[in-house]
Amino acid sequence: MTTTPQRVDVHQHIVPPFYRDLLAKAGIADAGGRALPDWSPESALELMDLLGTATAIVSVSTPGTGFLSDPDEASALARRLNDFSASLTADHPGRFGYFATLPMPDAAASATEAARALDELGADGVTLLANNQGTYLGTDGQDALWRTLDERGAIVFVHPADLPGQAVDGIPPFAADFLLDTTRAAYLLVRNGVVRRYPHIRFILGHAGGFVPYAPHRMAVALAGDTGRSPLDTLDDFRGFYFDTALSSSPAALPTLLSFARPGHVLFGSDWPFAPTPAGQYFAGGLDTGVEPDTLQAVNRANAEALLPRLAATPAPTPSPPAAVRLRQGAQRAAARLLFKLVQPGTD
Repeated sequence: MTTTPQRVDVHQHIVPPFYRDLLAKAGIADAGGRALPDWSPESALELMDLLGTATAIVSVSTPGTGFLSDPDEASALARRLNDFSASLTADHPGRFGYFATLPMPDAAASATEAARALDELGADGVTLLANNQGTYLGTDGQDALWRTLDERGAIVFVHPADLPGQAVDGIPPFAADFLLDTTRAAYLLVRNGVVRRYPHIRFILGHAGGFVPYAPHRMAVALAGDTGRSPLDTLDDFRGFYFDTALSSSPAALPTLLSFARPGHVLFGSDWPFAPTPAGQYFAGGLDTGVEPDTLQAVNRANAEALLPRLAATPAPTPSPPAAVRLRQGAQRAAARLLFKLVQPGTD
């Protein structure tokens, strides 16, 4: 694993104290079946240095503002979260960027906040949950938001949420349901023509796109029967998404992702702190040991620089921690690589 920070992590989360307090007041102690993790800028930077991450584009995970029933309260919280994220970016030049939170499912209010965050606060893009209170991306009534984002050539980071239905006992939503949630949103964005009507929006699908890279032909055949469109056209639409590697750079998933996605459309992601540090090390190790050097450099940084030109215009930060910290991090990286090798299944 690289020891010089260079990665760009497009899937890293923040949990500001005031946001945690609001969730607790609403009786929410977890996201997707995983307890809300501790977060601070200092702990984020420590993890980034361990994984060799120069810059993290942070976002707020599920439930976003969707736990609030009052639209005005949701809009106010989105503004507060985006102001916080802008301050975090300003306080740590080069180390953080952010995808703005929007108060979906209110598309009009989301368009207004997207314009403010992108035009005034310098957000790198926006975060949209795959479904918001049961309303999926790609359904009717969202064109005001899509127009605003398309006019700005915005990046949209699509993150899963709990499925709109009863969870299954014994299956935490983050383990399986999240993958289906992302896939549903991607399917509807393609089926209902959003990706074609608004071609300047760049969509990033979290967690390697859920099931998208692994069942695109099946979905294309279904869409051909439903819409009459050519399966080749719909496959091209699915390949137009960007994908991050969060929890997905395993020997089983990574080769399929790289073979399906368009060149330049795979980005590094960690999902920290919801994915704990050992998980981040495990999957970063899988990426580092599973691809050729040129592909690794592209996934780690070059693809993100092409998507976010400001990153290419600014040299990657190179923090220099004390020698004792460097030695400890080196030992942690070596242990993570060894663990990754030990837990791979056999070939028999």
